[in-house]
Order: sequence, then C-alpha cells, then structure tokens
Amino acid sequence: MSSLQEQLRSRRSCRNFKPVMPAREDIDQIIGVGLYAPTGMGRQSTRIIAVTNKKLRDLIADENARIGGWKEGFDPFYGAPVILIVIADAQAPTAVYDGSAALAQMMISAQDLGLSTCWIHRAKEEFEEEFGRKILAEIGLEGEYVGIGHLALGYAEEPAAAPAERLPDRAFYLE
Repeated sequence: MSSLQEQLRSRRSCRNFKPVMPAREDIDQIIGVGLYAPTGMGRQSTRIIAVTNKKLRDLIADENARIGGWKEGFDPFYGAPVILIVIADAQAPTAVYDGSAALAQMMISAQDLGLSTCWIHRAKEEFEEEFGRKILAEIGLEGEYVGIGHLALGYAEEPAAAPAERLPDRAFYLE
C-alpha cells in the first residue's frame, strides 16, 4: 500500500489539541494544498481564512458554540490553536463541493506534516449572520460567500485511535 493510501486510511479527527502553535510554514503549506483542491469548472471558488489570533479564535469558538446550542464555555474547536475557515463564492453552483474538497485535502496535508485536524461545521450559519460578514469586511473580502466548514488544526494531545472496522456493503459495481 502506498504512503498516500495509508495516510488516507489512517487519518482520524482530533478532539484534544495541545496549546502549541504550528509553524507558519506548515500552515501555509496546508493552505496551499487546499487552494489546489479541485473546483467545479476550474472556478477556484474557495477562500481560506487562517485564524491564528487567540482572541479572534476564541470569539469564533464562542459564536460556533452559540449556533450549535452548547453551554457557554464549550470549545467546539477542542483547544486547537489554529482555525482554517473555508468559504466559497455563493454564486458558484459547486461551492459546497469545492470547499469540501479543499477541507479534505488540507486534512491529509496536515497529517503528512504531523499535525492533527477536525472538520467542524456551522460555518454556513456564521457567514449568514453579521458575525461572519464582519470577518469578511475585516479582511477586505467583498462579495457573497457561503461558509463551508472550519478545520481545527494543531498537535494532538494523544495518538489517534485505530480506525473502526469498515461496514460491509457500501461499495457497488454496475458492470
């Protein structure tokens, strides 16, 4: 089995991160891989927002927890020091698929660099509200964007668990 095949089969979500900031070069490399993810008709509709500022990261965590209905103080990013937010041009008919491909590629890239990730939802709701529009304004991004997802990124506090056995009868051939 190739190294890539093993990476794809062994990646697991992390729900307990160390409070250690990854190197900027690693974050840049992961984002770069996400920007090369396939997009419908080559539109390159995705945008990636790297949040490394702890104060802003915590505000986003609070908003995400509010949307998710969790109690105050819950961290939906599990202590990850970095959040990579993937958004996409709302006019692109493949926006959700484009952003999902970017998130998937970034997860594998992070694993290859020894980092852990967890795909976190509720970006859609964040960017439908004033909260998300303020973030876009702050970075000078104009236009209409849909939130696709967040990638919690950092170093795992403990090794990932072994993968669960795959359920049978999930792949089919039409021959």
